[in-house]
Amino acid sequence: MNKKVAVILSGCGVYDGSEIYESVITLLRLDQRGATVQCFAPDRPQLHVIDHRTGEETGESRNVLTEAARLARGQIKDLREADAADFDALIIPGGFGAAKNLSDFASKGAACQVQPDVLAVAQAFARSDKPIGMMCIAPTMAAQIFGPGVLCTLGHDDDPAAVAAREMGAVHKACEVSEIVEDTQRKLVTTPAYMLAQSISEAASGIYKLVDRVLDLTHAK
Repeated sequence: MNKKVAVILSGCGVYDGSEIYESVITLLRLDQRGATVQCFAPDRPQLHVIDHRTGEETGESRNVLTEAARLARGQIKDLREADAADFDALIIPGGFGAAKNLSDFASKGAACQVQPDVLAVAQAFARSDKPIGMMCIAPTMAAQIFGPGVLCTLGHDDDPAAVAAREMGAVHKACEVSEIVEDTQRKLVTTPAYMLAQSISEAASGIYKLVDRVLDLTHAK
């Protein structure tokens, strides 16, 4: 039976939404493995909109769900419609949107809060013992989803995001871009992706392993 995987997106674009390469690589690998995918995103305004040519804010207002629909080719639903009971696993790509639109980590660091609808969905998967994959900056949400002691990676131990994750109660493990870190007790799989990647192929090397392991864990009891 094909596995059903929920993917939470946070907009469209590395600086203000989901990292496009990470998202596409994730969706590609899930398709290659025969998984059925449903994308979700919060229906709310983005924190801000960035001109990706200059890195400057534009002053525009855009909606997270509307922007994420670009990545999902329109096949996306409001996160409030997500029910963990309908899926076998959850994956959250990175990009600054994970730290701006799914949480406020980008502005508050270790004092951040995960958005309530994101937290509720992710914790429902965790309570159901269903695997979750998180990449790039997204694992900064892990301690709030799983509680203190959760094992994850954001790449290098001395990265400010990794330092903040430890302050929030996570156990951080350094990891190369091509590898994954697994918390076997909690069925959480993480990989650095563009926290370390210098090319799309480098990002893909770890993301493919993450997707494969998350799918493998859907068979574990």
